[in-house]
Amino acid sequence: MPNQALADGELNANSFQHKPYLDNQVADRGYDIVSIAYTVNFPMGVYSKKVKSLEELADGATVAIPNDPTNGGRALLILADKGLIKLKEGAGLKVGPADVVENPKNLTFAELDAAQLPRSLDDVDAAVINTNYALEAGLDPSKDPIAREGEKAPYVNIIAINGKDKDAPWVKTLVESYHNDTVKTFVNDTFKGSVIAGW
Repeated sequence: MPNQALADGELNANSFQHKPYLDNQVADRGYDIVSIAYTVNFPMGVYSKKVKSLEELADGATVAIPNDPTNGGRALLILADKGLIKLKEGAGLKVGPADVVENPKNLTFAELDAAQLPRSLDDVDAAVINTNYALEAGLDPSKDPIAREGEKAPYVNIIAINGKDKDAPWVKTLVESYHNDTVKTFVNDTFKGSVIAGW
């Protein structure tokens, strides 16, 4: 809805999404929306009530991941980055279980609605959960994950505007007012490592 509101001119800017999500929306809906700046990163984490490390996952373990293409792919990229699986060469960011070409632990992927993932922890061996849903469920994204997305992953959130406004004078003012030490200190002090300043 924030992208539709932006496209309809009800908003001048929005800040709720990362670039791969925006790219997906632009491709699917034809929006003329562009990214103008990075904001914060909500690193995705792998959580478990059954094991204390990825290495402890048994052969045939079930790992729950989000069922939407953007975040499901993001979850698989974390598992690939940590060496649990290998993905098809050149598959990009929108990968799914079908793109897994090596799976030495024979992991099974349970694709669930992202909001349900914290509740799945009693039923699966591990779940890859977005920070916002982890926080809502009382998890601590800075301490509880058994593995975490790297800070340099391509999922830093952005400020987005209409393409027609990209050269408007207010855009520079907006970015400068976000990209300052006061905001960075607020992010660090408030979220204590669960959310990271991405600029």
